[in-house]
Amino acid sequence: MIEINGKLQAFRMGDKSHPKAKEIYKELERLEIRLKEVGFVPDMGSVLHDVDKEDREETLCVHSERLAIAYGLISTLPGTTLRIVKNMRACVNCHSATKLISKIVDRKIVVRDANRFHHFKDGVCSCGDYW
Repeated sequence: MIEINGKLQAFRMGDKSHPKAKEIYKELERLEIRLKEVGFVPDMGSVLHDVDKEDREETLCVHSERLAIAYGLISTLPGTTLRIVKNMRACVNCHSATKLISKIVDRKIVVRDANRFHHFKDGVCSCGDYW
C-alpha cells in the first residue's frame, strides 16, 4: 500500500486492476532494465521452483511493493520520499532490488513490512540486511 496525495493505493502481487496499470507496468519494465544494467541478479529462491526461469523473473518483479514503488515513481515529483506499507515480510529479492532502485532513482524509499521499517537510500537499507 502507498499513499499518494492523501489517497491510499493498495496492490497485490501481479495486480493489473489499477486504472494506471499500463503506466505502472511500463515503469516496472524500465526499472528492471536499469537494475540489470547495474548488475542486479534476481534471487530465484523467492519463487516456486516448478516455473521456468523467465516466468520466475517476471513473478519476482510484480510483488506488491514493486508495484507500489513503480506507482509512486510515476505519481510523485523527483526527490519525493516513497512510503510503502506491507502486511507481510519483504522477500530477499525485493529487499535487494529496492536498495538498488533507491540508488538508481535517487529517492528515499521507506517500506514497513510485518517486522520493521526499512529505510532505503543510496543503495543501502537501514536494517543492515538483517530482517
